[in-house]
Amino acid sequence: MTVVFDTIFAAGQWVQTERAGGKTIGLVPTMGFLHEGHLSLVRRARQRCDRVAVSIFVNPMQFVPGEDFEQYPRAFDRDLSLLEREGVHAVFHPDVKEMYPLQPVTSICIGKLGELLCGGSRPSHFRGIATVVAKLFHILQPDRAFFGQKDAQQAIIVQKMVWDLHFPVKIEICPTVREADGLAMSSRNVYLSPHDRAEATILYRSLQHAENLIRSGISNASRIEQEMQEMIRAVAAAELDYARVVDPESLEGMRQIDGNVLVAVAVRFGKTRLIDNMMITAEKRERK
Repeated sequence: MTVVFDTIFAAGQWVQTERAGGKTIGLVPTMGFLHEGHLSLVRRARQRCDRVAVSIFVNPMQFVPGEDFEQYPRAFDRDLSLLEREGVHAVFHPDVKEMYPLQPVTSICIGKLGELLCGGSRPSHFRGIATVVAKLFHILQPDRAFFGQKDAQQAIIVQKMVWDLHFPVKIEICPTVREADGLAMSSRNVYLSPHDRAEATILYRSLQHAENLIRSGISNASRIEQEMQEMIRAVAAAELDYARVVDPESLEGMRQIDGNVLVAVAVRFGKTRLIDNMMITAEKRERK
């Protein structure tokens, strides 16, 4: 049976009971409106841990001014039904006042990693993510926490925070789950009109094009970025935020590709901002 907690105190009591019984805890942090991508993380957590907790909390701190906090899709009863079917043991579903009872004065500063890629257009976004994830780690004390590769920058930042602040939790990054046409699953996909939904496959197609170039031996990162950008700009409904080839640890841009790279894109369709990425390993061959 899935138990639901809406207070930090109740969640803490559950954690203490499970810990006393020698159980390991896996955490899947979410903002709800769950899809198959979230459920794949739940299944991985069930494989790896004795108990699985899912948090459902739309975190206002990670929304920048003008974004869709109030309109962000919410469907708790539906989400709970899905999680019960997956055998989730606990759902932590606090409200904003429970997580932020006073005007917060403490937050997690994650430095330059939070300024690159999505941080360029969402300057306080990753500070909000790091802060709420730190809170969840303290409240639910997981042995392992599970994140999706689609949010690669978020995952890298959380991993760095765990390392720097010595959180006793193992971070596991799980593969991106895609629709049949390649579009990465996202709660925000529901915002797309039928036309924009069809056009949104350009994100994945541009990543595939970058992969083909790299596999063919092209090592000039600027050339790859330029070709991706041209593909995206050719789609009338698409407003390009970025298409970058970066180091998968520092997220810094690179001139020449050598070894592992992260290719990342962010594109707006109207008010809906979508992201996607692909980790690619360049074969060792003569550069072109």
